[in-house]
Amino acid sequence: MGKEKKEKKVKQVAGSDNEEETRVLEASPIAHPMAEKKLTKKLLKTVKKAAKAKHVKRGVKEVVKGLRKGEKGLVIIAGDISPIDVITHVPVMCEDEQVPYVFVPSKEDLGTAGSTKRPTSCVMVVLGGKKQDKKAAEDYKELYEECFKEAKQMDEKLTY
Repeated sequence: MGKEKKEKKVKQVAGSDNEEETRVLEASPIAHPMAEKKLTKKLLKTVKKAAKAKHVKRGVKEVVKGLRKGEKGLVIIAGDISPIDVITHVPVMCEDEQVPYVFVPSKEDLGTAGSTKRPTSCVMVVLGGKKQDKKAAEDYKELYEECFKEAKQMDEKLTY
């Protein structure tokens, strides 16, 4: 029974190109900037490594609390959240605090990368996080820097 579940999960995460297109089509109309396939993989890998190091804030409540406190990092939001009202204020707060944010197509993939069994609507990767474990931060620092840079460029391209 356990093997069947594991195999099913791998198929969902890996998916095919058609599945990826379907996920993007299911995204909400406010999901801009949407990460491309290559950037999405990098972001999820970064979240996974940051979650191991406990440098991740999961869920709307934690992310909003972190933004209000002035913490800097990278906010990753799932694009297929329903109802939209749950996350509409997060991009606005990110812009006010000058924290880059980016949307990924699937809340299930974001939850899996964040080491939770449940789908996650948004995640904030804070370099350094709660525990100042320098060794853990070094593991994903390069990936984080690349993702941060690309997300910042995507945010700057948006015209308001």
